[in-house]
Amino acid sequence: MTSKPTDIPSPTQRIALRHHLIDNPGASAAATAQRTFEMRFTSTPRGARLARRLAAVRLDAWGIPYGTDAHEAIVLIVAELTANAVVHGHVPGRDFHFRLHLHADARSTTVRAEVTDTRAERVPPRPGAVVLDPAPDAAESGRGLLLVAGLATRWDWHPRPDGPGKTIWAEYALDDGVSIPEPAQFRQTGL
Repeated sequence: MTSKPTDIPSPTQRIALRHHLIDNPGASAAATAQRTFEMRFTSTPRGARLARRLAAVRLDAWGIPYGTDAHEAIVLIVAELTANAVVHGHVPGRDFHFRLHLHADARSTTVRAEVTDTRAERVPPRPGAVVLDPAPDAAESGRGLLLVAGLATRWDWHPRPDGPGKTIWAEYALDDGVSIPEPAQFRQTGL
């Protein structure tokens, strides 16, 4: 589904890109590992595509490598949420906000993707209202939340607290055995 970016051919360029995607500086590495990436994107197909590609790079940097089931599922969730923000949450002149957060402790590792748009009057259905087994003659489009519901451990939405709009989020629980590298492995000085 997701392929490794071909426009980042050398390890030096990959390190430079990772330098700009800085990990959460306040995270405690002792008992809990936390990483956060967030950014605003234009509410266009290009913005959604860029959010998906940066999420893929970030997940790889966090120790969820390309080609794994977890990586593919999370990137697909991000793709659907950002595409929905562009198609259903677009307000001319307004961007959407994307946030990817990893939380790992002794019990579990979870990745949460959040997409916030500024359109308040178009809201998605609640998780219980999304039917996971649509009729065979159902429309080809409009199945993004079906994919999210099928892949995510949990998902929902809530009104945007600081203005008009909404935030749609989805969480993906990773299997045991995923090791989250220390943030220092990604920081480079002098770049």
